Formats: sequence, structure tokens, C-alpha cells
Amino acid sequence: MKFTIQLEKAEKRYALSFSARKFLTCCVLGISLLLISSRSTFLPNDEAQRVNLVKQGLLQQQVMISDLQAENTQYLVSLAQTIQKLDAQLTQLKVQQQVLADSVNVEMPVLKDVGSSSTNPLSEIESIDNPLLEKLENLTQKIKRQTAELTVLENILLNTHINNEQRIAGRPIHKGWLSSYYGKRNDPFTGKPAMHKGIDFAGREGDPVITTAAGVITWAGERYGYGNLVEINHGNGLVSRYGHNHSINVQVGEVVTKGHTIALLGNTGRSTGAHVHYEIIKNGKQIDPLPFVYRQ
Repeated sequence: MKFTIQLEKAEKRYALSFSARKFLTCCVLGISLLLISSRSTFLPNDEAQRVNLVKQGLLQQQVMISDLQAENTQYLVSLAQTIQKLDAQLTQLKVQQQVLADSVNVEMPVLKDVGSSSTNPLSEIESIDNPLLEKLENLTQKIKRQTAELTVLENILLNTHINNEQRIAGRPIHKGWLSSYYGKRNDPFTGKPAMHKGIDFAGREGDPVITTAAGVITWAGERYGYGNLVEINHGNGLVSRYGHNHSINVQVGEVVTKGHTIALLGNTGRSTGAHVHYEIIKNGKQIDPLPFVYRQ
């Protein structure tokens, strides 16, 4: 099949003949050129947009990295300041600890190095390249050692305090005088020689009666011959008694410290005047309290 195209211009006639096959070939070439030309027109624009998107993404990542660097710098500065404060506090604590030990004549405990705990996050790091982390690890070990030393010192001081408190010494009153000694004397009621198993401190009725050592109240009430009696167990087989009180301020089972007011001076029971009858019992037997009164 053939196609013929005729053109007329100024008494001239032009005729163009071609087959259907050539016509289809020309159409395909024309469409292809149109597509190629249109792609070449829009392709650079698409690539530019892609490049711009990548650029914006990189800029955002750069901002994020800068923010992280700033945060890390601030964190490291804060960490360094914290380490300095802790180090200074440890130094001050060490000095105070030594002063405290010297004040009570206690020798500072000598401990071996305390091993790192498996629960410490820093111990799980295979290698510490950051000097701040290394210093923090050393500081952690110092704190562990200091804590252990303080625990030992606390136990020593506690035992020392308990021993001092349980040590019977001094008088059972603040004011007054020693009116009768331990040993044989004439009984004030019968006039006959009798064993006086304590010492008497006379004073004004209503004055405080105080403990001469820490202990547990085992008797707080009236007892034949003693009137209103307070009895304290101090441990190690030692017991103290305070008799003839006007009134009693403690109860059985109560724990009292040295110098605690347990009663008020009185004249109850087998008594001829306001005084406190003071006894020391060792392993169930009354002994002379006078050495304990003048004990330093």
C-alpha cells in the first residue's frame, strides 16, 4: 500500500509518494525522538532535587552530630566537676576520720585493698581510654575502701562507747555527801553491830538519783528494808541498787544510760533520813562500792 501527498503553490505541484511501511517507521522514530527529548529535558531537574534532598539530610545529620558533641562536652565537664567534688569530700572525710580516731585514742583500721565489685558498670569495660572514666574508677575504689574503714571504725567506737557506758563509776547523786560506809556499824534502829552492805549518800529530799552506768532495769518498786528500790543489771555479773527513794522514774525492762535520772532522793523503808542507799553486787554478792565511786 502506498500513500501520495500533493502540494500546490504558484502553479507548481509537488507530489510525495511513500509506502505504509515507511510511514509507520517515520512515526515510530518521531515518537522516540519526542520521548528522548522530553526525558533529557526533565532528568537534570530530577537529579537536582535528589541531590538537594541528600544535601538537606546531610545538613540535618551535621546538626545532630554537633548537638551530640555539645552534649558530650557538657557531660564530660559535669563529670570532671563531680569527680573533683567527690575527691575533695573524700580528702576532708579522711581528715575528720583521723581526728575522730585520735580523739578517742582508737587506732585507725588498716584494711587491704577492696576489690572491684562485679556489679560496677565500669568494671565491665575491657579497656578505659577516657582519663575521666579511669579517674572515676579509681575514685570508686577509694570510696569503697573509705566506706569499709568507716564501718570498722564505727564498730570500734560503738564497742568503746558501750564499754565506757557499762563501766560503773561515780556517785549516784549530783549533790550531797557520803554519810555511811560499807562494812560493820551500829544499826541505827537497834544500836547493835550489823553489816552495812552498801554506802549511803545523804542529801535533800527530791534531789535526782542517777545511774552510775548503763544497763537494764530489773527492779523498780517497793522492797522490804529498801523502801522504793531501783536495781540495774550492767552485764558481766555486775548489778547496782539504789534504795530509800521518794519516787521512782523508771520501769522494769527499761534501758538506761549513764547519768540517767532513775528516782528522787527520799526516806522510804528502813531509813532515818533522806538519803540513797547505794550497793554494788558482783556475781550475786554485795561488795564495797567505794572503789567504783572514786573510779576515773
